[in-house]
Amino acid sequence: MAQDDPLATRLQQLIAADAHRLPLLQAVRSLALPDAWIGAGFVRNAVWDALHGRPATAPHSDIDVIWFDPAACSPEQDLALEAQLTMACPGPQWSVRNQARMHLRNGDAPYTCATDALRYWPETATAVAVRLTREDRIEIAAPLGLQDLWQGLLRPAGAFATDKQAQFAARVDGRGWLARWPQLRVVAAQDAIE
Repeated sequence: MAQDDPLATRLQQLIAADAHRLPLLQAVRSLALPDAWIGAGFVRNAVWDALHGRPATAPHSDIDVIWFDPAACSPEQDLALEAQLTMACPGPQWSVRNQARMHLRNGDAPYTCATDALRYWPETATAVAVRLTREDRIEIAAPLGLQDLWQGLLRPAGAFATDKQAQFAARVDGRGWLARWPQLRVVAAQDAIE
């Protein structure tokens, strides 16, 4: 993200001030994984809570850790990393996935890096990840931008606006997002981001 992007700055400040999320970012950083980030609800829910005037709360669902290393693609490696994170920060449910293999499960072309994998996530507001640098800065990956996230828009991305549209609708309904964050708005598939 651009250094002078006001939405990125706002997100960095929000995450940096969150006493629930910083220890989780520190735990992931301690693993020294290549191209590692925490994304999805970890970021999205923090922003949506802020948009609704709610105080920061501990992440209540999976902590989605993505990383990228074509030389370490086994699911067993991810399970071992989940165990390490659980030992370091018990409580949250860790979900670690090396994105170098996830294109196979998702039916996509091979991803080139973790940020590239984010482009294939179901909605623009979810396709955002953060990490803590060695200098304790919050770094942001948002290949589909931050506008929808900060505007409370649920917009399908890529194939989730076409071939996987039913999966997008099921996610919106099944996750209870509109009940929990009533100011969110669903964007029609024809207005999706390719």
